[in-house]
Amino acid sequence: MKKTLLSLSVLLLGFTAANAQSDTVMMRKIYDEALVNGQCYQNLRYLCKNIGGRLSGSANAQKAVEWGKKLMEGYGFDKVFLQEVMVPHWERGAKEQGYIISGTKKTPVAICALGMAVATPANGITASVVEVHSLQEVAALGEKGVKGKIVFYNRPFDPRYIETGGAYGTAGDQRRAGPSMAAKYGAVGVIVRSLTEANDDYPHTGTTQYSDDAPKIPAAAISTKAADKLSAMLKGGNIKFFFKQNCRMLPDVLSYNVVGQITGSENPNKFITVGGHFDSWDLAEGAHDDGTGVMQSVEVLRILKTLGYKPKNSVRAVFFMNEENGTKGGLKYAELAAANKEEHIAAIESDEGGFSPRGFTFDGLNAEQIKSLNKKYKGLFEPYEADRLVAGGSGSDVGPLRAVAPNAVLIGFRPDSQRYFDIHHTANDVFENVNKRELELGAATMASLVYLIDTRGF
Repeated sequence: MKKTLLSLSVLLLGFTAANAQSDTVMMRKIYDEALVNGQCYQNLRYLCKNIGGRLSGSANAQKAVEWGKKLMEGYGFDKVFLQEVMVPHWERGAKEQGYIISGTKKTPVAICALGMAVATPANGITASVVEVHSLQEVAALGEKGVKGKIVFYNRPFDPRYIETGGAYGTAGDQRRAGPSMAAKYGAVGVIVRSLTEANDDYPHTGTTQYSDDAPKIPAAAISTKAADKLSAMLKGGNIKFFFKQNCRMLPDVLSYNVVGQITGSENPNKFITVGGHFDSWDLAEGAHDDGTGVMQSVEVLRILKTLGYKPKNSVRAVFFMNEENGTKGGLKYAELAAANKEEHIAAIESDEGGFSPRGFTFDGLNAEQIKSLNKKYKGLFEPYEADRLVAGGSGSDVGPLRAVAPNAVLIGFRPDSQRYFDIHHTANDVFENVNKRELELGAATMASLVYLIDTRGF
């Protein structure tokens, strides 16, 4: 009996070692293909330079959909199709203007309207300014301290966060909910310190979310340099602020998610999805946010197909539409997954820029499962410096799958985060600020995880 158990143990160890060796070889092939013959960088160049910013509902967003579908068809995937989705259509209009007014002196400052914000009156708004650092401070000031004024939210990023997404999350309530909070107490407008730790003159846009229980008032982001200047001048005396913006909401527009698929050889109705969002803000080219994510996603399928790998489960690349100001694409993808009775094993989202890969966060695995996952996969990713496999969130577009696929593992691709919010939502989010090698390494890391999930699961 002991000999039999020993023999079984030896066989099991041999089988495990053979699997690990096979995985090591395959992952090396994946990285070699991405680094030697990768196409995500050249595809990103086309998206940024030939199409540009792709705000939902815009003509450029439609051009991107048409090009993205042709790109996937050109790679010869088993299926390429569009998913119809109605999206909001907001336009920025003419470039915004902002001034700090001190006596007869006007000091121009860099501002931009927040996404989904309303316009100022045609002649702009001029009012006294009250500086605050939290929504609670506005409530404490009440009508007496806020009515008729422009509320200036000036809480900076907390530099103590190692992962900069934490700082973004804790500062973001000023942008998302700040305008409606100020409007409840009679403010006539809001300016918000840009959500970044960078000290520069690039204002950061991003969506504000008006509540139903307050008037909609104009709201703009102000660059960090300008915010510091305004704060200093407020300490010195009687200051007013002027700003003018020309944005407007138009009726919703029909748009599309773009989906490419390699159909599973054993389980065609079980899916591993990898994706990013196709839409971007209108200030620049949407390179890191999120051109890199969508181009990495299609590169995952291209790499697997080029290497002749035939997945057991169906693998999809999805270009989601409308993450920036509505998440309609992610909601529609989940809705159709449920309607079509698709079984989703896993979904990976890349929406933190095209920087050097560091690993993944997993939503849907308990502590013991995370421990087991590391035992199986950490050593495989260590040579590529992308071995941080931890519990955490996934992303805005794959998140809605949780409601319709409760057993799916939702995954966030995590690149190095230190530079992302220097660029995020600004006019500086251009192709030239993406590093080719970092982008390709990220695509290979994502392709490797898809391969491992398909062959060995969690």
